[in-house]
Amino acid sequence: MSNTLMLTDASFEAEVLKSTTPVLVDFWATWCNPCMMIAPMIDRIAVEYDGKIKVGKLDVDSNSNTASTYQVRSIPTLMIFKDGKLAEQIVGVVTEDALKKIINKTLSI
Repeated sequence: MSNTLMLTDASFEAEVLKSTTPVLVDFWATWCNPCMMIAPMIDRIAVEYDGKIKVGKLDVDSNSNTASTYQVRSIPTLMIFKDGKLAEQIVGVVTEDALKKIINKTLSI
């Protein structure tokens, strides 16, 4: 978890929208079993892509303003932000290989 940021409504703009590095945001909740299933994968991505992409988790229950702003209706939802803009969005559970392909595509744009 050390490479994974805990994002909040208050820190989202500074950590995500103003980041010079692309940011993967995992919108999740403690009661969401699929979110818990992908959590270890998100942590591995944070380690593997350290220095290339920031990885953050945003608890939708405690940070409903940001979740609402980005119209997160089901979780897990993964979003990749680049240059302050939403570049990719994945709703639901995805494989690690599929997520890496999307990240690599975003990094090469």
